[in-house]
Amino acid sequence: MVHVLGSRVLLHPTDLERSRAFYRDVLGLAIYREFGPYEQRGTVFFLGGGFLELSGGSGHPPDPEAVQLWLQVPDVAAAHAELVERGATVLTAPRREPWGLVEMWITDPDGLRICVVEVPEEHPLRYRP
Repeated sequence: MVHVLGSRVLLHPTDLERSRAFYRDVLGLAIYREFGPYEQRGTVFFLGGGFLELSGGSGHPPDPEAVQLWLQVPDVAAAHAELVERGATVLTAPRREPWGLVEMWITDPDGLRICVVEVPEEHPLRYRP
């Protein structure tokens, strides 16, 4: 078995500065570290129990079906209000799904789909024997 000491999701956006502003200012993610020359500096954000790195660039956006982010928050309704105020593009407003989670879908500047999810108190994901 591979002994993993750390991990992060790597994104190579079509416009690095635009995406950095989205994840920093709209989503409000805290910066863990930055690296490289100022014009092309990579940025690593805290992402709950992991990290999200924006670096380099890409001539095309990611496949929205192949790559998606899942972000758990304590209160989806509050997150929705805050994200709308900050200018986020909301694809679906918060709603309880048949599997019991309360989900909202937004998109980043390159069209990457982000699920913002609340796990209700009674959901099995919260059950700890």
